[in-house]
Amino acid sequence: MPITASAKKEIRASGRKHIYNLRRLRAMRTLMKQLIIKHRSGDKEAVKEGYRLAQKAIDKAAKCGVIKERTASRKKAMLSRMTKMQTS
Repeated sequence: MPITASAKKEIRASGRKHIYNLRRLRAMRTLMKQLIIKHRSGDKEAVKEGYRLAQKAIDKAAKCGVIKERTASRKKAMLSRMTKMQTS
């Protein structure tokens, strides 16, 4: 248990940051899953739009430190390969 006032404040702040980070992570994963579903359906325009939104969410998560830069790059590359297969 925290003793000092500053330690108690840090616990509260870290709780808020944790919720914010979970929200970013959940949004990123949801958009990635939606893109995979759109890819399976075969709608090229929906895949392009879904890829753009998923890429944006991945970049935001990486910028905020929710995921690492190289992890973001790997995820975007995987989605890009999948999208290129769909549109070609």
